[in-house]
Amino acid sequence: MSTAANRPVGPDHVWSVDEHLEDILSTVRPLDPIELQLPDAQGCALVDDVMVPVSLPPFDNSSMDGYAVRVTDVTGASEEYPAVLDVVGDVAAGDSAPVQVGPGQAARIMTGAPLPPGAEAVVPVEWTDAGLGGGPASGMRARAQAPEGAEGQVRIFRPAETGAHVRPSGSDVRAGDRALAAGTVLGPSQIALLAAIGRGTVRVRPRPRVVVMSTGSELVQPGEPLAHGQIFDSNSFALTAAARDAGAIAYRVGAVADDADVLRSTIEDQLVRADLLVTTGGVSVGAYDVVKEALTEVGEEEGGGVDFRKLAMQPGKPQGFGAVGPDHTPLLALPGNPVSSYVSFELFVRPAIRALMGLPEVHRPRTRATLTVDGPLRSPEGRRQFLRGNHEDGEVTPVGGSGSHLIAALAHANALIVLPEDMAEAEPGTEVEVILLG
Repeated sequence: MSTAANRPVGPDHVWSVDEHLEDILSTVRPLDPIELQLPDAQGCALVDDVMVPVSLPPFDNSSMDGYAVRVTDVTGASEEYPAVLDVVGDVAAGDSAPVQVGPGQAARIMTGAPLPPGAEAVVPVEWTDAGLGGGPASGMRARAQAPEGAEGQVRIFRPAETGAHVRPSGSDVRAGDRALAAGTVLGPSQIALLAAIGRGTVRVRPRPRVVVMSTGSELVQPGEPLAHGQIFDSNSFALTAAARDAGAIAYRVGAVADDADVLRSTIEDQLVRADLLVTTGGVSVGAYDVVKEALTEVGEEEGGGVDFRKLAMQPGKPQGFGAVGPDHTPLLALPGNPVSSYVSFELFVRPAIRALMGLPEVHRPRTRATLTVDGPLRSPEGRRQFLRGNHEDGEVTPVGGSGSHLIAALAHANALIVLPEDMAEAEPGTEVEVILLG
């Protein structure tokens, strides 16, 4: 894997958000296609267009329980002067050799059953004496009065036009149509269509396997006692959920202590089930930021490497990207502050996951919105700032402050407000770019 770590940039180079993202997307390649059974293909993206081999429905069939009739036989039918037809048989769903309907005849038909030869329409049972309290006695009388070879008679009180209550062959899709386009992510309705046209397997790019791990000796798992100086590990839970939301199969690893050997060993153990590794914490310049040490070593041992950089953004200035392990598995190292970690995931990890899936569009949707705020928003010049916000009806309102530790506001935000590098201040009413979440 060749990354921008090989570019001729100095250690003090400050990367833009776009440069860092471009480096990631130019390096990450879609996973190789595999053939999967339909139940296993949910959430995966199609590699090829899927064409329709047989029309849906494959034959004209009834959309109602009722009677299959010829239109001329029920023309002018009314409550006062019903059309009286001989019932020549029943047609149930799945019948392969339905009865023939001739002049003056009708066939009882069930929903989904094939329209019998000779019939042109279906009269709902509610329009007949069978649906108006005819009952067993009237049925016996009708059968006794029926001509030889008939199975009784039915009185029809309304006319029907040609094709009434009939689902024509090919009215859903026709043979030769494109059922689904390459790149479509398969959900329940898409899988239903594939099954309906007879596809038992499909060629897809598998859902990426993403391993998420937090680092830091201060981290405690939720539900455990919290000692002085400790905090609960929220990043691994948040990013694992975010990876699943992006379409990945995500695995969460419990917090790893600030020990380079332990972290390196943990990463090596996780490589067997990872198409992408994500770490949080330990990427800045603190004395205990052991992630750099561990990742540099585990990457260089296999001919890869992880590059640690400063980005012109807030939050999320420290970032790392590269490859580790014998298969050069891509790894993104994110900062440890909860908001920094989440924003970094949305900007960099989510697009990487979508790229591994082979999707043509990897980014969250963006729009423009009017800023509604009591006073001006200030942004550090030269940095692209991402603020949590609520977006509704073309307006966006900031939620919480700009601190990268303020995690509560994340639960109440549905968007990120983007203030570009050259905008030091945004007044109320300013039109800003908004990244829509969820």
